[in-house]
Amino acid sequence: MQELLRSTRIVLVGMATSQAIPILGSLLITRLYLPDAFGIFAAWVGMTYVAAILLTGRLEMALAIVPDGAKRRYGVLATTLTALVSSTLLFMVVAVLVTGWPNLFPSIPTSLIWLFIPASLSIAISHIWQNWAAANGAYKILSKMRVSLALCVTALQIVVGYFLPTALALALTYVVGTCVGCLISIKLLPLHFEGNPSIRQLIPQVLSFLRSQKSFPKLALPAGVINSASSQLPLIFIASKFGVEASGLYALATRVLGAPIGLMGKAVLDVFKRTASKEFREQGHCRKTYRETFLILGLCALALAIGVIWLAEPAFGWLFGLAWKDAGTIAVWLMPLFAMRFLASPLSYVFYIANKQGVELIWQCILLMTTVASFTFSASFEQSIDFYVAGYGTLYVVYLALSYRYSKGLGGRSHNTH
Repeated sequence: MQELLRSTRIVLVGMATSQAIPILGSLLITRLYLPDAFGIFAAWVGMTYVAAILLTGRLEMALAIVPDGAKRRYGVLATTLTALVSSTLLFMVVAVLVTGWPNLFPSIPTSLIWLFIPASLSIAISHIWQNWAAANGAYKILSKMRVSLALCVTALQIVVGYFLPTALALALTYVVGTCVGCLISIKLLPLHFEGNPSIRQLIPQVLSFLRSQKSFPKLALPAGVINSASSQLPLIFIASKFGVEASGLYALATRVLGAPIGLMGKAVLDVFKRTASKEFREQGHCRKTYRETFLILGLCALALAIGVIWLAEPAFGWLFGLAWKDAGTIAVWLMPLFAMRFLASPLSYVFYIANKQGVELIWQCILLMTTVASFTFSASFEQSIDFYVAGYGTLYVVYLALSYRYSKGLGGRSHNTH
């Protein structure tokens, strides 16, 4: 328990610093760039993050499952090669679309479209190295990676913004900054193999990793895409059914709740996936790590829930103005759901450890159907939120029950441990 708390604290400090840098930098950036430039850049960078997930096939999530040492390094190499090959194929597709249908993306300048692939690839490489550092338990190195990446991007956007405050400048500095951040990550955690093996010796190891982890691109990737769709659907439904004002209030409530909860949850996940994977490999289960992590998450979730329910409504009105006070009320409605999400999301890595990605994919499909039904069959905005929270919360209870069951190692060891 003490080791879990110590490691989580190290990761949390690094994540908080890396998140604070762009927030503080935005105080200057918003005075240099106009809102329309920000709007174009935001749409572009959102697409690059989705593409980055597709490039790796979610194989970076498998790195904590394989044993420490050479096998994990082969996994890093295999995942990096997958990203390189996928980005080459994606570049050819984008090139055909841009040259064949030049007006296909009218709201995004052509120059930004050409920057799309290098941006996506650099994000993908950054994710691979960060997951590798977390899998190794190198939490101080992981923090340095995240802070250096945030510093490179933010500093470049501020400097260039004085001379060229455009969406192209934001995108170009983002690409350069992430590339420099990747080089720093590779410098901090170099990929090398004992004996300097030849390409002919490396290829069988790379193919072995890809074969053993084929369930990630086949099952975990579509599950991740469906999860992203489920998280975006409420905004679309609310805007179309109850108006853009309700949608705006909901968006602010989820952003404010999601920021600290997501930050803490990701920090716990970075520690949990290494500790639980190691215990599962050595003992065939990860009950001890699961229970300790559940206790930590449960206490934090309870404290967050009490704070939000008590302070949300007056705090939103004070911080954002009286016009946004109702967002505090929505935050109170959503708090049970966010507390359950905070509790369940880090522990869901057990599905990967136990090779149960297929079960998670089914769960994500049911979640998508529940989300659609909650907003389709509701008569009012408040009722739709109630249905959504109740349905999502019930599914999270099932999620936790399944993850705890799999933490016991039922059904034997996963072939991912080989």
